[in-house]
Amino acid sequence: MSTDLNRREFLANTAKTCFGVTLGGTMAQLFTTPAFAADKSVLASGGGKAKHVIYLYMSGGMTHLDTFDPKPQAGSAIHGDKKAINTKADGIQLSEHLPNLARHADKLAIIRSMNTTQGAHGPGRYFMRTGYTPRSSITHPSAGGWVNKLTKPLNDTIPGFVTISCGNGHPGAGFFEPSLQPLPIGDALSGLQNATIPKNTTESEFHQQLNLREKLDHDFDQKFAPGHKDVRAYTEMYNAAVKLMRSEDLAAFDLSKESPTVHKLYGPSKFAKGCLLARRLVEKGVRFVEVELGGFDWHNDNFGQAAEKLPMVDQAFAALLEDLQVKGLLDSTLIVLATEFGRTPKLTPEGGRNHFPKAFSCIMAGGGTKGGYVHGETDATGSTVIKDKVSAPDFNASIGHALGIPYDQVIHSASKRPFKMASRDGKPILDLFG
Repeated sequence: MSTDLNRREFLANTAKTCFGVTLGGTMAQLFTTPAFAADKSVLASGGGKAKHVIYLYMSGGMTHLDTFDPKPQAGSAIHGDKKAINTKADGIQLSEHLPNLARHADKLAIIRSMNTTQGAHGPGRYFMRTGYTPRSSITHPSAGGWVNKLTKPLNDTIPGFVTISCGNGHPGAGFFEPSLQPLPIGDALSGLQNATIPKNTTESEFHQQLNLREKLDHDFDQKFAPGHKDVRAYTEMYNAAVKLMRSEDLAAFDLSKESPTVHKLYGPSKFAKGCLLARRLVEKGVRFVEVELGGFDWHNDNFGQAAEKLPMVDQAFAALLEDLQVKGLLDSTLIVLATEFGRTPKLTPEGGRNHFPKAFSCIMAGGGTKGGYVHGETDATGSTVIKDKVSAPDFNASIGHALGIPYDQVIHSASKRPFKMASRDGKPILDLFG
C-alpha cells in the first residue's frame, strides 16, 4: 500500500505543470452541497441579498484611532496632531488619511465596537477568520471556507474561493474536504501561473499527455479513490484545472485586460491590483475573494506609517466601491474590511501603538448592508467598548446572514466534533442590514 500511495508524490509533481497547485491549493469544486435558500425571516431582517464577498484583510492590527474611530477631542497624547474629517454621511468622521472613503461613507457600515480575546498576531488572525481559537489538533474553516461549503458554485469553471496575497498561514477551508480549499494567487499582477499549454507543446501532444496520465492513474484510482477523499480530491482538482485552461474564464485573472483608466482609479499598489482582480473574479461568479494587505504592526512611528500606508487602502477600497456600483454589483457583493485587533490609545515612547484587543473597528459595505451607519461605540479615548460589543463569531455570522446561508448549521469534523460558521455563540448584527 505504501508503494502505491507514493504515486501521489509523482502526481503532485505532475500537477505543478498545471497551475503549479497541490492539494493545498485546489482547483476543484464540489457540486453536491445544496444551496441554502434564505427563509422569509432572514430576508425580512435584511439578509440574503449578497451573492459574493470581497474580504479585505488588514494584517498586523490596524489602528482604529487613526482610521475609522478617530478621537480628536482626546488630545495630542492620543490623537497626535492629525485631523478627523467630515464625510458624506452626516455625523460620521474618519481619519484625514481616508478622504476617498469619506466621499463614500454613505455606503459604509462601520463597526466601532469590535472586541477580541486574542492579543497576538497569529492567534488573532486565526480567530478573526474562523471564529475559533487555534488548536494543534484541528484547522477550522475560515469564513470563505464556510461560504464555499454552504453555497452552490455560480460558475462551474472557476473555484468559488480565491485568496490573493494571503501567504501560507491562512486556514482556508480547514477540515472540510480538500476540494473546498481556496485557489491561492500570490501576486494579482502575475495572475494565475502555469495556466496555459506550454508553447512547445501542440494540442495533440497535450492530449497524449492527458491520456497517458489517465492510464497511469487508472489502477491507482480504482483501488484507493473510493476510500480516500484526498485521492478523489486530487482527481477533481486535476480535471478542473484542465477545464479552466480551456475556458474563456481564464482571462478573468489577466489584469492587462483592464484599461489604464481603471488601473489609475485603483492605484499602483499591489493591494490595489488585488482589489481589481477581486472585482473581476466576482464578475465571473466567484463567491468569496480575500485580499490581504500586511504591515499594520506600528509599534514605532504610528503617524508616519499611517500617512504612508493608509492612502493606498483609501484609494483601492473607494475604487472598489465605485467600480462595483457602476457595474451594478454593489448590492449583490458584500465588501468586508477586517483586522485582528486594534492599537493602544496611549502612544509608546517611540511614537507607536501596541496591540490592543479590547477595541477596534471593521467595515461592511454593499450586499444589503446599511450605508452611512455606525454600529457600536467606544469611550472618549477609544479604550473600551461602551455600546454593542461585537465578537469575531458575530462578525462571521453577519457575513453568513448577508449571504442568506445557514451560519448556525452544525457540520462535524472527521473526529465527529460539531462546528458552525457562527462558532459556539455568534449572532449576526441585524442592525447592519437595511
